[in-house]
Amino acid sequence: MKIALIAPLEESVPPKKYGGTELIVNYLAQSLPDKGHEVFLFASGDSKTKAKLIPIFQRPIRTEKFASDIKIRDALKYLGVAKIIKELKKIKVDLIHNHIGWRFLPFANLFNCPTLTTLHGPLTFSYQRFVYGKFKKYPFVSISNSQRKPFLNLNYAATVYNGIDLKSFHFNKNPKGKYLAFLGRMSPEKGPLEAIKIAKEAGFKIKLAAKIDAVDKEFFESKIKPLLDGKQVEVLGEIGPKEKSNFLREAFCLLAPMQWEEPFGLFMIESMACGTPVIAFDRGSAGEVVKDGKTGFVVKNIEQAVSALKKINQIKREDCRKWVEENFTAEKMVDNYERVYQKVLNK
Repeated sequence: MKIALIAPLEESVPPKKYGGTELIVNYLAQSLPDKGHEVFLFASGDSKTKAKLIPIFQRPIRTEKFASDIKIRDALKYLGVAKIIKELKKIKVDLIHNHIGWRFLPFANLFNCPTLTTLHGPLTFSYQRFVYGKFKKYPFVSISNSQRKPFLNLNYAATVYNGIDLKSFHFNKNPKGKYLAFLGRMSPEKGPLEAIKIAKEAGFKIKLAAKIDAVDKEFFESKIKPLLDGKQVEVLGEIGPKEKSNFLREAFCLLAPMQWEEPFGLFMIESMACGTPVIAFDRGSAGEVVKDGKTGFVVKNIEQAVSALKKINQIKREDCRKWVEENFTAEKMVDNYERVYQKVLNK
């Protein structure tokens, strides 16, 4: 097959540090050529890939000097879509795999091949449901079954769970760290404030490895920064792939007190791949990604999370790794997408 992969333009592929969707696109771009497919990757010009790179911008949007202006960043995304369309017109592909969501869909009918859209974000925003509803006959992939609940009336071709490269996450049976881990964005919906409250109430040290984006600076300054003491509560900032494995494998437990309907949560499977159990709030995909009582605990609130920490030693770290090996590898994800491609093309 000839496949066009359209990646978000906020980060490079693969992302140098934080970047969930870009990581998934990278696994596809690296694996599909090895399976005999011709792959075109539409991404930032500094991306590294086995696919044929079609650079849209020279650098990722987030690295530009004006990146703190959210409106300029949003405008750049539309300019990026325009260039993607221009470049797509120059080649002939069998299928377009869209990873930038609703912004591309109004232009999908300009091409004589199907566009498959993977939904990487929650469907809880009304404006997104409005746009997706205009194109509901197009094929979509959900990244968890729970992601579909706010908007069941789409043409879902499949649910394909995200996967990771297990070689990048090293299993550790006996962690030396006595800290709780938080990994992700320093944003209200990811629950860093709740994670700190859980750690304080349980008497644990917590380390937060979190990206502080422009849209979240006010939240960080007003809600998180006053709680930092450099002892019990420590912010490490944004970390890259190499630091991530060690950070997770040495942790006592990962806290995921999500305040939104988390569509998947790569950070949870990354933690379990290292053998580190997860305590997650029962929002979105938590019950699908974490096997309650086996690889961690799915809880309702801060009080239940504190109680779960007292039982975390009941979780066998080998079971956490095995759960990821069986369900959430990059290889399994790529195979599943390959089947979806065939399904869409054979209709």
